[in-house]
Amino acid sequence: MSSSVSNVIPSDFSGVVHVMREGEVLHSQAYGFADIANERPNLIDTRFPTASAGKALVAVGILRLVADGRLTLDSRLGDLLTIDLQAISPDVTVRQLLNHTSGIADYFDESEMDDYAALWADFPNYRVRSGADLLPRFAGLPMKSNPGERFAYNNAGYVMLGLIIEAITSQSLDAYLSQAVLAPAGMTASGWFELDRLPGNCANAYIIDEDTGDQRTNIYSVPAKGLGDGGAFLTVGDVERFWTTLHAGDLIPPSLMSEALSVQAAGIDEDGDAENYGYGFWLGGNEGQVPFFTGEDPGVAFMSSRDADGLLIVIASNTGDDVWEIHSDLRDRFYPDADEGGEDDD
Repeated sequence: MSSSVSNVIPSDFSGVVHVMREGEVLHSQAYGFADIANERPNLIDTRFPTASAGKALVAVGILRLVADGRLTLDSRLGDLLTIDLQAISPDVTVRQLLNHTSGIADYFDESEMDDYAALWADFPNYRVRSGADLLPRFAGLPMKSNPGERFAYNNAGYVMLGLIIEAITSQSLDAYLSQAVLAPAGMTASGWFELDRLPGNCANAYIIDEDTGDQRTNIYSVPAKGLGDGGAFLTVGDVERFWTTLHAGDLIPPSLMSEALSVQAAGIDEDGDAENYGYGFWLGGNEGQVPFFTGEDPGVAFMSSRDADGLLIVIASNTGDDVWEIHSDLRDRFYPDADEGGEDDD
């Protein structure tokens, strides 16, 4: 099967592709360079930046607090946070933040903007190392809709979830997630790292000019440290362990897992396709039966899914390659009649 999988990987792909089913590895291979200038290759255990994929981990972290009785899905922002919410409605609930129906204004509205790097032209990214650092970019903006009114993918909502975690636990977001999610899942290599303090075996993310082939790292194009809306560095082995422990009920109770991995909100994207979302996870397939989490930043692309029959796919790229097309091609090989739909969101 490995040679068959290799046929769908572009020759210039940089990153890693990992496919397994029920414990059997069908394909696991790294491609390209983690450090282009020094020709340091990507490896199977390389830590890759994953952009919005971190939302799944934050959602699980919140649901652990729900399971522990420290908040509920219907807890209100106004009751959880003592900060000045400015234009954000205090009636927004945890549930609405999790499923992108909060209605709060986003600091990066993907329906109106497409250049994430442009955000930092007048707001230096090196100043953004916590959710509180990003509040000035969106808290004063008027609500886009009433809480619970409609689905609209929202990065700022997950920044607020990160602030809720910090307020309830009196820990930094990364410290809590490391303790409550990464450690129980055995994700020992992953974490929220600062770009100017990266540990070993991390891949640089490269922005490549399609016209000239010029390559530069993305260190001036994303926050200096991941926040509630994403930015975790993950290995494929740790992603595999995350899915395994999640489905085993070792991270959150089965009832909450079922909610997180089933449709909680739905919308229509700019192409007219249906979008289905749970809590931190997208739901693909004809009836939203395939949970996946994904992310995209300048130079970063990530996609991972786990089907009900145990087919697990993890694809990470540190040059912003089209991991969604690769994922679609891989699933077509296993399910030729499947219609994934909506898997290009981050």
